[in-house]
Amino acid sequence: MSMKPSLGLNVSQNLVITPQLQQAIYLLQLSTLDLQQEIQQALESNPLLELEETDQTPLAAEPDPFDTSTREASKAEAQQEAATSEMNQWEEQRLPEELPVDTGWDDIYSHDYSPPAGNQDNHDYFERDTSSNSLIDHLLWQLNLSLHNERDRIIGETLIDSINAEGYLSEDPQVICDSLQQQDDRFADLTCEEVIAILKLIQRFDPPGVGARDLRECLLLQLEQLPESTPQLASARRLVDQYLEVLAARDYRFLMRRLKLRHEDDLHNIITLIQQLNPRPGSSIESEASSYVIPDLLVTRTKQGWRVELNPETLPKLRVQPQYAELIRRADSSETNRYLKDHYKEAQWLIKSLQSRCETLLKVGSKIVEVQQDFLEKGEEFMKPMVLADIANAIEMHESTVSRATTQKYIHTPRGIFELKYFFSSHVSTAEGGEASSTAIRAMIKKHLSSEPPKKPLSDSKLADLLADAGIQIARRTVAKYREAMGIPPSSERKRLR
Repeated sequence: MSMKPSLGLNVSQNLVITPQLQQAIYLLQLSTLDLQQEIQQALESNPLLELEETDQTPLAAEPDPFDTSTREASKAEAQQEAATSEMNQWEEQRLPEELPVDTGWDDIYSHDYSPPAGNQDNHDYFERDTSSNSLIDHLLWQLNLSLHNERDRIIGETLIDSINAEGYLSEDPQVICDSLQQQDDRFADLTCEEVIAILKLIQRFDPPGVGARDLRECLLLQLEQLPESTPQLASARRLVDQYLEVLAARDYRFLMRRLKLRHEDDLHNIITLIQQLNPRPGSSIESEASSYVIPDLLVTRTKQGWRVELNPETLPKLRVQPQYAELIRRADSSETNRYLKDHYKEAQWLIKSLQSRCETLLKVGSKIVEVQQDFLEKGEEFMKPMVLADIANAIEMHESTVSRATTQKYIHTPRGIFELKYFFSSHVSTAEGGEASSTAIRAMIKKHLSSEPPKKPLSDSKLADLLADAGIQIARRTVAKYREAMGIPPSSERKRLR
């Protein structure tokens, strides 16, 4: 049997992802902050890109990536095609080998000069860390005002270095004492009592309770700084000192007997006083830099209904630098000109990808708002069950595209700012044959718990019965799962005097 070579024709379909499509997909999945960094890198690497000033008129060949209306978006599309056609005409022109020396630097660069942002005296307020004074710095500042003896100051600095962000001393004073004895001959005669004496000084610093070794000591330090005229202060100190574990177990009858109280109101006032204390005193000073959520979409109520539009502050407007673009017209076929042409195309691709990203976000956000109008008008209890496939099918996009467009993208509504993924939730069947969103069920559970009797909080079984009365058949285990997901403790830990 012999094999003979032969020719055949096969028809197949392959999906080819172009660099432009890859860029559009990449930009779509970025959050607003990440996208701003990406644009900044593009501005630094591409000399043909620049930010469009608000008082300048956009070039006719540049699309506006923030136009949300259909008419203006179509106009931008036509402008983009015109720019591409114009670019092709430039490339087909027969240009001279050498550029005529008919221009100077003054024709291209203006005399206006502004120093780089990093060298300015007035820094951007948004780049400042509002908590630049850390807890350690705050304590060292007080230490320097309180101690002038070098030996005591070194001990104090060592103790402060061992205080964590919550304000607690993380090392045993004896360990600190031994460490100083080993590291410095000047502290060979150091005793633990001397270290504790400096610690007692630090424990009188601001914030109250700092330098404590455990929760009990932290609360006692704060109670000691209250005026002696504070009602129930002595009983509060005794409760914290001797019965803190009993308070955590909510054994109120035992506490009333031990503290010799006749009325529940007295115990309630003592517990209220303790609850006003800060179990993490360092958090009032040591805090992370504030992080702000910048919404990508804005929702407003109009006479015609709910209106969705892009947030014009999320991205800077980009355009091609006109002076460099003019150089391409008059340039030759040298390597420098090819460099400019390549960057011109990259700039156009980036602007086009940003336009595509904005259109996708607007389309996805508009459909989500259309489906979840009851939520916007009535609240969480009226959230409809919705999955990615529902939106993808409605706007004729792939689920992966919808997933990218809703991850780390935020929408500003009259009810607050939400991540777009917040509106997606699974469903639970109702007694009438309908469906209820898991988000709506959590809201109903939270509503029942907000009005529960303080002395007899609702159990998970009781919550399941209340939901069943509303037509939602749900197991006790599922109620417990939803409750734990919301960070709500069980009924035994929610018991209060009133």
